Amino acid sequence: MADAGVARSGQSNELHSGTLTRADLSDLVHNKLGLSRAESASMVERLLFHMCHSLAEGENVKISGFGSFILRDKGERVGRNPKTGVEVPIAPRRVMTFRASQMMRDKVARG
Repeated sequence: MADAGVARSGQSNELHSGTLTRADLSDLVHNKLGLSRAESASMVERLLFHMCHSLAEGENVKISGFGSFILRDKGERVGRNPKTGVEVPIAPRRVMTFRASQMMRDKVARG
């Protein structure tokens, strides 16, 4: 995340909407590596595709210095409707969590 504070497309270091988007990532690749905009967008899309594909196949994704996307299978359980108190079965499912690396946590804490 060394480039998280890099100005995007001639903009200031502040995020426009407080959210980093695919377009922002593509612009960063374009500006830093000098690839064409199409090549930069393709590179970002391929990276995200491979991450999503790996997760869909049941593999965890770990990016050193950034964090890990971890899959966990949750078993069936009984939930309760908070308004009515009626018990409802909750089907088993796979959930994904993100655990930030210590380096990322330190950077976020520093601001």
